[in-house]
Amino acid sequence: MIIDTLDNAAKYYNVHPLFQKAFEYIKTQDLKSLEVGKFDISEGLKGAIAEKEGMKAEESASKFECHDNHIDIQLCITGPEIIGWRPRSKCSSLKGEYNAEKDVLFYNEAPDMHFSLNDNQFAIFFPEDVHAPMISDGVVKKMIVKVKA
Repeated sequence: MIIDTLDNAAKYYNVHPLFQKAFEYIKTQDLKSLEVGKFDISEGLKGAIAEKEGMKAEESASKFECHDNHIDIQLCITGPEIIGWRPRSKCSSLKGEYNAEKDVLFYNEAPDMHFSLNDNQFAIFFPEDVHAPMISDGVVKKMIVKVKA
């Protein structure tokens, strides 16, 4: 997992071949005016904008998720947003089966830690990162970029 600000995004361009394209796309957007919905960015990159009332930590942990074939870049546009995290290697209690169509696997586990993202901060979740996002007492607007792993 990586946590940082958009100002430092260029430091991560060499981590994955599509990260530079993903962050350059993000930086060209008027983030606060983007409409809620899903969209294609380019080959290997898909995006989504979510804007909704945050969840309680327990509700978010009930959807404690990870992905096999995608890396999530989750950017907080307006927050704060609290996210729970635990390494996949420490998770053993599956909640259902892997959904290949949605590339998601859920766990009956609890996060080891929580951290907060504020405006223009992002977290990158690799397949080994189980995460519980959208924890907040208010409305959270965020962009999620799915990067083909």
